Amino acid sequence: MKRRLRSFTFLLLLGLVPGICFGQKVFDFNSACQTAYKEIIQLKLANGQHLLDLEKSQHPNNLVPYFLENYIDFFTLFFNEDPVEYKKRIGNREKRLALLDDGPENSPFYLYAKSVIHFQWASVRIKFGYNWDAGWEFRRSFLQVKDNLESHPSFSPNLLYHGAMQVAAGTIPDGYKWLSSLLGIKGTIKNGMARLEKFFTATDEWAMLFREEAIFYYCYLKFYIENDKEGVFNFIRSQKLDLVNNHLFTYLAANLSLNNQQAESAKQIIAARNMSNEYFVTPVWDMELGYAKIFHLDPDADVYLGRFISKFNGKFYIKDILQKLSWHYYLQGDTAKAMAYRRKIATSGSTDTEADKQAQKEAGSNSWPNPLLLRARLLNDGGYHREALRLLHGRNADQFALTEEKLEFSYRAGRIYDDLQIDEQSMVFYKEAIRLGEKRREYFAARAALQLGFIYEKKGDTATALTWFRRCISMKDHDFKNRSEEHTSELQSPI
Repeated sequence: MKRRLRSFTFLLLLGLVPGICFGQKVFDFNSACQTAYKEIIQLKLANGQHLLDLEKSQHPNNLVPYFLENYIDFFTLFFNEDPVEYKKRIGNREKRLALLDDGPENSPFYLYAKSVIHFQWASVRIKFGYNWDAGWEFRRSFLQVKDNLESHPSFSPNLLYHGAMQVAAGTIPDGYKWLSSLLGIKGTIKNGMARLEKFFTATDEWAMLFREEAIFYYCYLKFYIENDKEGVFNFIRSQKLDLVNNHLFTYLAANLSLNNQQAESAKQIIAARNMSNEYFVTPVWDMELGYAKIFHLDPDADVYLGRFISKFNGKFYIKDILQKLSWHYYLQGDTAKAMAYRRKIATSGSTDTEADKQAQKEAGSNSWPNPLLLRARLLNDGGYHREALRLLHGRNADQFALTEEKLEFSYRAGRIYDDLQIDEQSMVFYKEAIRLGEKRREYFAARAALQLGFIYEKKGDTATALTWFRRCISMKDHDFKNRSEEHTSELQSPI
């Protein structure tokens, strides 16, 4: 009897000693977990899952594998937008958060892992139209990483997510600042970017581990929020990113190239990627390559865009792609197919992106673009400025019958010269576009005024630049407000 009591007492004491307790959960980001994370970040999701399964079997009390599994769900749902997969995986969120609750609260990963999971699900929920839920996920993520930064100020990954979310908070329009204040979400673009840049100066093991993830977010924020496109591509080159074997970087570079009028570069990047079957399968590659090809008027652009439409189960950019397919067949003279794809626009996809909204609007009209001007537009959007200019060379606005075509010609010519940095010529055509379109609904005149402001700003003539910026703002009831005429196929940022 005494022996049994001694044994029971010994076991009870073991249970009270930290670090010896049977079943005690830990955050052990060991070498196996680090390898799994690196595979996942390269979009080798199956490899990453296999390594996580091994870690869970060997160290069942380690919570890091469950944290990293959320990255797999995030990339799968974010890129492919499959509602069946969403229903299958949404339950993982609550289970993982419950598991993390059992972890040691004094670990920097206790709040950090939860914050990242909420951050990732916020972006996923936006993709599936659950915007209200996404807002609450974002709030939880913001507050958790803020608390973690206070509790563990030397834990460098805090800078990554807190900085990114501060940038997002800084973009909230003034009219909604009361709501962000009510929710406890505050930040500025300047402070957020400063935190991100501070992260890149850190040299500890966690800064090195999460560096590739940080690069992805940093480049998108710098490109779209700071509008420093040249700075982004300089950064990508300086970092010597592996665009072949890291498919996340492949996507980053190709997608940003497309949105910076570098379609030829995007084609080369996509074609050169490692085609091993180890990588995550996504129709997004067909979408990106299809866009790159239609921007060069390639005859096989429909192969890639059509394949994307047939395989993709999401809603983002569906209307825009159907519009591009209708344009493709329209320019080839296949009116039946052009009309068929235009009719699909009304009943397909969503209007959550500006590109989709514009596609929906055009589909509701009874008119088609002037084919010459449409070709010039696509070539210019792809960065083939000389080819676009050759199409318009020797022409003038008076050669077009309709006022809207005269207006578009003037704007297109101005924009092409602008992109070729031939300022004097571009300014002549921009001013003509403003003269023709200042009282009309088309966006061309307002955009021309904005571009003139940019030209004078570049010249250092701030006063004249402001005059044109004010002229742009003063134009009422035109289609330029809240839109950009160029295609925008960027990955919707989780923030």
